[in-house]
Amino acid sequence: MKTQQAQLPASYRAWVSTGSEQPLDLVLKQQALPDLADDEVLIKNYAIGLNPVDWKVLSSQQGQVVGVDGAGVVVAVGTQVDVALLGCRVAYHQNLQAQGSFAEYTPVKAYALLKLPDELSWSQAAAIPCPALTAWQAIGKIPVQTDAEILIAGAGGSVGHFLVQFAAQRGFQVTASCHPRHWQRLHGLGATRCIADPVQADQSLHLSKKFYAVLDMVGSQHAEALSDAVLANGHLLCIQGRVATWICSPFGRAISLHEVALGALHQHGTLAQWQALTQVGEQIFMAIATGELQAEVPLLQARFAELPQQLQALKHRNFSGKQVIQMDDKQNFSELRGQNDSIIYALST
Repeated sequence: MKTQQAQLPASYRAWVSTGSEQPLDLVLKQQALPDLADDEVLIKNYAIGLNPVDWKVLSSQQGQVVGVDGAGVVVAVGTQVDVALLGCRVAYHQNLQAQGSFAEYTPVKAYALLKLPDELSWSQAAAIPCPALTAWQAIGKIPVQTDAEILIAGAGGSVGHFLVQFAAQRGFQVTASCHPRHWQRLHGLGATRCIADPVQADQSLHLSKKFYAVLDMVGSQHAEALSDAVLANGHLLCIQGRVATWICSPFGRAISLHEVALGALHQHGTLAQWQALTQVGEQIFMAIATGELQAEVPLLQARFAELPQQLQALKHRNFSGKQVIQMDDKQNFSELRGQNDSIIYALST
């Protein structure tokens, strides 16, 4: 393993799953610094993004460091990795089957790295990979049809924040369904219309309009209920789970059914697919840096010791904004954090 001149510690702190589905059952442990695979780098994390997937998979990750999103500096490289990456500012989306981002250090495949523009802070960068790349994959599955009307269900969250923008940029007329507290923000991002959830507690649909595409971020039953709102030859896309059985009769409305799973590339993706994804990710970072794309605000920042409480708050979400954990290495954080952390909020749980 090749490293920088600076000596790395023998161990580091990490939040590890006990196999419980409860975020508050995470345990802070000392982990031995890993031996890198030939195609890996070691990231010293300066910020960690929290995502719903982090609490949803806890019970299947016993003994594993949790977390998918992080941002930091490359401090060591494997034998097949260009040493020019040492010292680079990067963000990443981690494989759920690998040691995660809820740690001071994370080993990451070099091909998954997203280089950061200087204008983005650590916190801004860590907040982006999972939601923005998921939204990008989702909108890419819907053939562009200018002025076609689409419904984005559950649009108030982080994925919806980017998905509304990507859809509007492609010329779709976007109806967003979510809690009213998100409507003003989503209108500003390009939603033509905002409505309350059209699927009621009885899972019946209360919506007279039909859409070229429905993109659902609520759940499989919710998506299935919305299938009646899809036009003939239209599209139903599921981001949270997927519809278990086909949703219309053969040779009926001929709806196309899509699923989105960003993590699929970690298991099945080719190097060419990763190169395409990281190129998109870096373009997204640059678009945010230049103001072409709007990042989610406010950033709700907390310290590393508060991570389980923040993940618990996300599980029972009743707030707007994006949670980011700041690593509490104060000296290095102040030196490397970037220029744009102008909005800092405390999240009460």
